[in-house]
Amino acid sequence: MKNKIFTLLLGIFLIVNQSVLAHDARSIETASIQWKTTSGKTVQGHFFLLKNDTFYVERNDGKLARIAITQIIPSQRNYIIQRQKAIDQVNQTWINKSNDENQVISATGLKGEANSNKLIVLLGLGLTLIIVFAIVKTNGNLTIKNTAMPVILLTAILSMGFRFVSQRKYASTTRTSFMDSAFSYFKPTINTRSDANYYYVESLGLPDHETMIGITGWQQQVPIPQCYIGSNAWSIPLNPVIATQPVPVNNKHFLRGAVAIAVNGIPIFNPYTNTGVDAFLDGQLDQFGGHSGRADDYHYHIAPAILYNTIPTTSPIAFALDGFAIYGAKESDGSNMTTLDTNHGHFGKDGVYHYHTSSSAPYMIKNMVGKVTEDTTLQIIPQAAAKGVRPALTPLKGAVITHNIMNSSKDGFTLTYTLAGRLDTVKYGWTSQGAYTYEFYTASGYTKSNYKGSPICTVPVNAIQTFSNNPFQVFAKDHIVTIHCSAAVSEKIEAVRILDANGKIIHSGPYQINIIESNALLPGIYYLQLSGKKGNYSTKFFAY
Repeated sequence: MKNKIFTLLLGIFLIVNQSVLAHDARSIETASIQWKTTSGKTVQGHFFLLKNDTFYVERNDGKLARIAITQIIPSQRNYIIQRQKAIDQVNQTWINKSNDENQVISATGLKGEANSNKLIVLLGLGLTLIIVFAIVKTNGNLTIKNTAMPVILLTAILSMGFRFVSQRKYASTTRTSFMDSAFSYFKPTINTRSDANYYYVESLGLPDHETMIGITGWQQQVPIPQCYIGSNAWSIPLNPVIATQPVPVNNKHFLRGAVAIAVNGIPIFNPYTNTGVDAFLDGQLDQFGGHSGRADDYHYHIAPAILYNTIPTTSPIAFALDGFAIYGAKESDGSNMTTLDTNHGHFGKDGVYHYHTSSSAPYMIKNMVGKVTEDTTLQIIPQAAAKGVRPALTPLKGAVITHNIMNSSKDGFTLTYTLAGRLDTVKYGWTSQGAYTYEFYTASGYTKSNYKGSPICTVPVNAIQTFSNNPFQVFAKDHIVTIHCSAAVSEKIEAVRILDANGKIIHSGPYQINIIESNALLPGIYYLQLSGKKGNYSTKFFAY
């Protein structure tokens, strides 16, 4: 009798517990489903959204089908409703301040998650008491042997309950130190800053790798400096919110602007151009996935894998304009990329959503998971704007770009291309005041055009940072840290430590000189700590 009662109650617990844990907002089916209607019609595709009693199915051809929820067969209708409830509650948040920075933590699991956890614990306590009572009632003995199993059961229930909550805490506010680290490898050619809402990236829009090589569908545009500075900087949300209805990155949405920013400060556009064609398949992209637009603005259309020659494979290669990071083939812990959902991303082990890149469509983002705002042209706003200096030209059919090399003074390029069996050249450059010259050497002869643009911008350099409460400054470059302070102040400092972004000490010792050399000082974020007779000081800085 005792064993029967225990088995029955254990079975009840497992069923209830499974039902509570089954609705995971992170679990997205990878297989296409055949959705059936009460009239006998079927639609093959993936769950997309349930809104206002209308069910949206993403068909296998990428198009959306709309079906009234009342027309879906009852068994699938219940699944759809429960699935949408789980997604809707992704945006339930609460405040959790960390010691390092104020963080907003989002409970992107089920609604009333804390109540679910309490329910599990209370259920465990109740079942345990019932089991113990049944044992005593059956044989009148309350021994260690008789009560061992109920105690084990209670421990398991409590463990599941608390683990359930810990797995559901997802960061809603992106740590600025995490983003600082990701972008630090390309400073000081780029600059970053932030406020309460956005992380800003400033650059001149010119990468440090050679551009345009291999383009066969050339629009006759070439890279020139852009002023992505100040109020025209790229803006990445620091408080990403999962969208109720993800917006597809396709040949209709986001055709006139960026969808992400690479960590070298170069924007990444939709894989489709503003004419609705796949830029990669159309031959419009260079060997690194970029080309120049109508404003002679260089940008990528797929994630530039070449950046992983500079950054670790565990670091984001870009950040989408919805606020979520984009990784390559590796997860942030170094493991291989795990299965992606239908948006081309997934929640990581830390509970934070991110995307991954691929060598074929959709290349990076299939649907924008984070909430974004579109203007009347279906472009994400806010975002920086490029500014050209000459009229856009027409495609040069048959041309294949061979090189685009920057000159020694870094104020111009020489672009070469083949056409009809000969090598033609475009030499172009600019002055600091914005005077542009384009020279064309072709089969038709030599031509030259001059244009007046705005003065060339300067990227702010924050490599020098001043301590908030004392007259120290720190500058770090090429494995050397230089600390600037007066002799009188320097005499009061006794010890110095340098820690990396993970808190690992890479230098520690007495403070004897204001120059510290360390081979461990690679490009990235660091912390300097000084201690002495008059107090302790610390600051964050980046090395490049």
